[in-house]
Amino acid sequence: MLLFLNFLKKKKNEAKPKQANAAVSKSKNTNEHVATRKGEIGEYKIDIQLDQLPKECRYLSDLLVKNPNARSGYSQIDHIVLTPYGIFTIETKNYQGTIYGGKDRKTWLVNGKFKMMNPFVQNYGHIKALTSFIDEKYHDLFISMVSFTKRCTFKVDLDYRKIASNEIIVYDTELSAFIHRKVSVLKILHKEPLLTESEISTIYNAFSRANITDPKIREEHKSAVKTIPSEEKTSSGSTCSVCNKHVSDKVKTYCLANKKFNGKIYCYDHQKTVH
Repeated sequence: MLLFLNFLKKKKNEAKPKQANAAVSKSKNTNEHVATRKGEIGEYKIDIQLDQLPKECRYLSDLLVKNPNARSGYSQIDHIVLTPYGIFTIETKNYQGTIYGGKDRKTWLVNGKFKMMNPFVQNYGHIKALTSFIDEKYHDLFISMVSFTKRCTFKVDLDYRKIASNEIIVYDTELSAFIHRKVSVLKILHKEPLLTESEISTIYNAFSRANITDPKIREEHKSAVKTIPSEEKTSSGSTCSVCNKHVSDKVKTYCLANKKFNGKIYCYDHQKTVH
């Protein structure tokens, strides 16, 4: 009888590691899912804010439009907000760290070492692409905004934070507030709206028609952006194989030297999900 009880006790103890391994595996899968969804959640947070804008405002998200001046032949715009006093073109960034930049710099720095294209230069290209789809009389109504997550700290030209500027940098949580403030300033400067309800609808429809939804073309654009030679990029020529975020040469070298990554490159966040 004693031998039988010892046998049962041994079996019970052997079962525990399997249960623990199952829990660890589940945790790994959960972490990977959360990391992959991080960018999408950031965009969703912005969409919620844009939904709360006044009823006279309209917005579009994730537009892909033709742009003969872009290497891929297209421009991908994160968000466009149409208001009676201006057209806000919004570029969103999912970086983490201190952002260093200025109006006279083609490249900015993240944490003082990782290069990124000046996002306002990038957004200028988006705006130029959008102007080709609307009447010339609306071309001066564009306001360029760049949104970073609260995981960042700004060390940029102070003008970028002034509401009087037409190039404004914001945290994602304050995006709608800055749009409200900018519109309020423009209302003071202009006695009458610069865009009627009918004109807003016309512009909205023009952008909607220009938007390319074909999954194949969108994937080709994404692939073309990935394969831009490093000498043509203002940031690192390598991107994360999961989220497509640019990584530094240092991160690239680390990943390629680490056998567990199997020759793939991952950003800091997604390195944690690889096991």
